[in-house]
Amino acid sequence: MSLNGLSDQKYPGRLFCVEGIDGSGKSTQLALLHEWLKSEGYAVKFSEWNSSPLVRNTTSRGKKKQLLTPTTFSLIHATDFADRIEHEIIPFLKAGAIVLCDRYAFTAFARDVARGVSRRWVRQLYRFAATPTVAFYFRVPLDVALDRIVMGRPDLKYYEAGLDIRLSNDPLESFKLFQARIVDEYELMVDEFNLTVMDATKTIEDQQRQMRSIVKKYLPRHRRLAGAKQDRELKSEAKEQKSDAKAEQKSA
Repeated sequence: MSLNGLSDQKYPGRLFCVEGIDGSGKSTQLALLHEWLKSEGYAVKFSEWNSSPLVRNTTSRGKKKQLLTPTTFSLIHATDFADRIEHEIIPFLKAGAIVLCDRYAFTAFARDVARGVSRRWVRQLYRFAATPTVAFYFRVPLDVALDRIVMGRPDLKYYEAGLDIRLSNDPLESFKLFQARIVDEYELMVDEFNLTVMDATKTIEDQQRQMRSIVKKYLPRHRRLAGAKQDRELKSEAKEQKSDAKAEQKSA
């Protein structure tokens, strides 16, 4: 699988990501997978969507003042993603670690297009993204996901509800319409990017068993860690990869 415009560069590590609409249960499954991989002795790096400190303050201010247009929102998330790719994801893949991503470029492909951004443009914007070993898509009926979200969040935020694209003045109705658009985009991507579909209506235990069964096929046997010392050595190696990348940029 390769993202449009991306060459399939190979790394010693493995990259697994989870995708799906809010309320699909993907984060729960990734957390369980994370703990299992660590218990099996693998070095694991976790990376989360929209978590780079580089754009955190800008994003917060833009959301608070409702200044973000669909295009600026897309560019800010791409900047966040690029920063994490350079400083978290690629260095650890080069060092041979297992990298787990709670949302990947496919989130942008779904949400940004749902907001009216060009499908072709946003795919080209993320052409620098490393190709995942496996990209899991947690498919869930929209009404089930909405029930889970409404139960856990009494108040929907402005951008979360999609109020910025004027689908409805009612936050809950806007959220439903926005999420429906996102689902449509995910479904289009299943074949385009060969996403591994997970039935998110199954029990947590059944989903985790299936997920582990798939992941096991791709795990490197020679990268197990005997203890904390080797874990530190791997992190040190990843740090060296970051330094090498910066040196290459300066000499370019």
